Amino acid sequence: MLYIVGLGLYNEKDITVAGLEAVKKSERVYLEAYTSILSVGKEKLEDFYGKDNIIIADREMVESDSDAILKDADKIDVSFLVVGDPYGATTHTDLIIRAREMGIPIKVIHNASILNAVGACGLQLYNFGQTISIVFFTETWRPDSFYDRIKENHQFGLHTLCLLDIKVKEQSIENMARGRLIYEPPRYMTVNQAVEQLLEIEEKRQEGICKPDSLAIGCARIGQDTQKIVAGTLEELVDVDFGGPLHSLVLIGSRMHEMEAEYVEDFACNKETFEAIVKRDYVH
Repeated sequence: MLYIVGLGLYNEKDITVAGLEAVKKSERVYLEAYTSILSVGKEKLEDFYGKDNIIIADREMVESDSDAILKDADKIDVSFLVVGDPYGATTHTDLIIRAREMGIPIKVIHNASILNAVGACGLQLYNFGQTISIVFFTETWRPDSFYDRIKENHQFGLHTLCLLDIKVKEQSIENMARGRLIYEPPRYMTVNQAVEQLLEIEEKRQEGICKPDSLAIGCARIGQDTQKIVAGTLEELVDVDFGGPLHSLVLIGSRMHEMEAEYVEDFACNKETFEAIVKRDYVH
């Protein structure tokens, strides 16, 4: 059996009982280590799960060498561990398709992910539209296609969850060109960087979707003891210190419910400004 096991959002103890049972009986255990991170390293997982040989599965292994992960999984139990929920990233769907093609039995064990835990910010999950990803800008690559998805959500008054870029085990263009296996330090996009990029796109497109006074909620380390949630205008959030990773950003939709507004106001960095903008542009 191939077990795809969700680990939740925080540490080694967030695994479900069913997930832990699957890991304990697996002969090989892989930890997917590039779409998200836990607050603890694999050593903590090994201690808690009673496994001393968890294999780190980077992007290259999962996307290009999945046969190594799936080897003999029709004869032995293999666990593939995913931070959050197994279906939170398309890569894991691809692994499941490959396993099916090889006739390997599969069991998916779910857990909490940012896609549902974002409800901690006070917005109701069924009022969210399409989830989008914001990638790091470079000097030569400044994509803005996700703005169109935000715009579509905006037209229906829906909130937008923005997942922020993670760079783990990435090579510089120079090292890649020279064939040198030298990797850049990990980088995790902050709410501040995401907001700056959105404001830059808005300045270029001038469509009024992500204005400086548009309301948003910055979320950091959701599900952890140190989680931080701050609501305000995009302009205000640029200057908030959210601390360490992982961060996400929620753009508030114009059909904000009164109950949502009341809940979110407690997170506002400036309650007076927040209340005034909510009354003017959001709750009707």
